[in-house]
Parts: sequence; structure tokens; C-alpha cells
Amino acid sequence: VQLQASGGGLVQAGGSLRLSCAASGRTFSWYYMGWFRQAPGKEREFVAAISWRGSSYYGDDVKGRFNISGDNAKNTVYLQMNSLKPEDTAVYYCAAQTYYSGGYYNIHGYDYWGQGTEVTVSS
Repeated sequence: VQLQASGGGLVQAGGSLRLSCAASGRTFSWYYMGWFRQAPGKEREFVAAISWRGSSYYGDDVKGRFNISGDNAKNTVYLQMNSLKPEDTAVYYCAAQTYYSGGYYNIHGYDYWGQGTEVTVSS
């Protein structure tokens, strides 16, 4: 299974970006698909996740601004990011938790990771 993240770029504060995470390889089922981000000098942190049932979860810093969705037919998960702030600048990673491993927030429970896509928000 490979996860390919895309859609990052440079955007001004207040702008929007949509990230995509496409899964390829053998057919797989997942419990959660998540997005995490890592800013320079900081630890990787939870951003958002969607469960196989379609429930969505968000980190406190992005609630009300970001929206996660999935397209099962395309094996793709999206992260719509609105009202972007300079503090959203980071490398964004998508990940798959293929069986329940501690919940959507547990970074160590994700067993497949994409390569990351860089998001830069200018002030």
C-alpha cells in the first residue's frame, strides 16, 4: 500500500488549499485515515482524521477551518483547509490506521504514511 499526498503550496494568510491523499497498491481496508503535520523544530501533530464510518475528528487548532472527507471510489482522502494562518505552515502527512490501534489521535497507531506535502502560509 502506498499513500501519495499532494496539493501543498504557498498561499497567503486567509487563503485556502485542498490536500489529497491517494492510496494505491493492493486493496486495503482502513479504520482511520488521518492527516498530521510537522512544523520545523516541532513534533508531528494530529490535524484531522476520518473513520471508515465517515465520522470526522479535528485538532483544536483547525476546528472550524479544516474539513476532511473521503472518496471511497477513488481511494482518496481530502483535507480542505480554509482561513489559513501562518502557524499552519508545516509539512502535512497523510496516514492510514488499518486496524484500530489506540484511536484516531494515536500517531503510533498509523501503519502507512505518505511522503508529505509542504504547506507555506505567508502573512
